[in-house]
Amino acid sequence: MQTLTEDAFAAAERYLLLHARLVDRLRYAHAFQSAPGELVRGAVAAYQNLDGGFGNAIEPDLRGAGSQPQGVEVALWMLEGIGEGAGPMVQRACDWLAANSTEDGGVPWVLPNVLDDPRGPWWQPAGEQPPAALNPTAPVVGLLTARGIDHPWLGPATEFCWKALAELTEISAYDALCALAFLERAADRERAEAEFARLREGLRAVAALDPDAPGHVHSPLDLAPRPDALARSLFSGEEIDRSLDALIASQNEDGGWAPNFEMWTPVVVHEWGGYLTLANLKILKAYGRIA
Repeated sequence: MQTLTEDAFAAAERYLLLHARLVDRLRYAHAFQSAPGELVRGAVAAYQNLDGGFGNAIEPDLRGAGSQPQGVEVALWMLEGIGEGAGPMVQRACDWLAANSTEDGGVPWVLPNVLDDPRGPWWQPAGEQPPAALNPTAPVVGLLTARGIDHPWLGPATEFCWKALAELTEISAYDALCALAFLERAADRERAEAEFARLREGLRAVAALDPDAPGHVHSPLDLAPRPDALARSLFSGEEIDRSLDALIASQNEDGGWAPNFEMWTPVVVHEWGGYLTLANLKILKAYGRIA
């Protein structure tokens, strides 16, 4: 069993200081150096637009200023990291979600105004009036529910997620990640556990158990980034240990971890690198793999 050595950890910290965005450096300082969460909150707020949504490349592959559902999701993940999800900033984001939802109660994965912005080539809306999608409605609902948010948008959006999950047969990796983010935090625990049991086989199937699998794959640690994660039971201890060893071994010489998906413009290389390096350090910390 490998651990991230002191020197390797120091290299990761140096990578973040040299290359990561301010918001990710502050998130690192909060997670590993007891820096106040208020600094992270302020950095996240800088990505919020006057309409209440989030844009401005808080999701690195969406380079435009315009608000997008994925921007809200990324902001909420960052706020979860400091144990916060309430307050005026989040209420304004919920207002934006309500204003940009479909009749089904959820939000599309991307809105048509993305066509006006520089973006990764995969960010294409599903028509002029795109349908609601689990990605990102499910994680947004889950994160808001976990923080005890009270907003009129949550009721219909939650029902949309339950309905969409019930209709889910073939599960993509991103659908799996979104479903788990929702089920892990759903208020109705009995229903969530039953749905998890029904989807169990399909959820496990999206993980690449071979650490050397090429391409844009997702490891068991993407589904279960903590030992207490809902998806941890999908994998054996040996599978998790093998993934952790591979994660440690995949650290680059510059101290960071590189994405395994397309880098379509130079600026996103280190923006994603900083985001993923911090995420991987948090995974290794959660599993006790940092010396």
